[in-house]
Amino acid sequence: MSEAARSLLQRWGASFRKGTDFDSWGQLVEAIDEYQILARHLQKEAQSQHNNSEFTEDQKKTIGKIATCLELRSAALQSTQSQDEFKLEDLKKLEPILKNILTYNKEFPFDVQPVPLRKILAPGEEEHLEFEEDDEEGGAGAGSPDSFPARVPDLNGIDLTPVQDTPVALRKEDTYVHFNVDIEIQKHIEKLTKGAAIFFEFKHYKPKKRFTSTKCFAFMEMDEIKPGAIVIELYKKPTDFKRKKLQLLTKKPLYLHLHQTLHKE
Repeated sequence: MSEAARSLLQRWGASFRKGTDFDSWGQLVEAIDEYQILARHLQKEAQSQHNNSEFTEDQKKTIGKIATCLELRSAALQSTQSQDEFKLEDLKKLEPILKNILTYNKEFPFDVQPVPLRKILAPGEEEHLEFEEDDEEGGAGAGSPDSFPARVPDLNGIDLTPVQDTPVALRKEDTYVHFNVDIEIQKHIEKLTKGAAIFFEFKHYKPKKRFTSTKCFAFMEMDEIKPGAIVIELYKKPTDFKRKKLQLLTKKPLYLHLHQTLHKE
């Protein structure tokens, strides 16, 4: 083990224990902060280029999955509905995996995926955690998005399946907007055109202008469609179906949390 890798693992381990300690003591704000900071560091390592990393591609994939679990626990701490949420005892199972990442060769214990690697031009400068109207648009401040429709366009933006709208957001807690809805893609994944992707757009109503606007969007490409939990990043509008000029909505750790289920006929 190189000195750089040893130092990284020591820092990550200390941060992991600090977060779980806060969590077990009931200091939830501090736990959330620690989890999100560590998740960002792990995601950065998981998405680093091979020649700039101390870890193999398989190890980086595992590191990315641990980051996803940290995000899921952070989300659970901010939710009032905890029956199906990621639990502290689940998260603690990952500490020895992170500590022994260089020799770990077993199946990951949870059905999750790393945050997908994207080609990002530059982080967005927007620092607001609220889903507010843009000042330049003279909006009234709509707060939570009204809906989060899903669509499956090709690279030219032509919809391959009907657009599926969602009900109004169920509730909002801190930086989380909860929809808790099931969306079923109306076409077999194998039959979709090459280059297609599943897009999700945050929509909110502008009372002054009396129309619904897109706030931000997220997407999954075909190779990212796998069973289990996944968190994907939010990007600035306008929706970029070609996925060539992506800009993060904010520097803050905000994601779309999804759980995927694949059906076999």
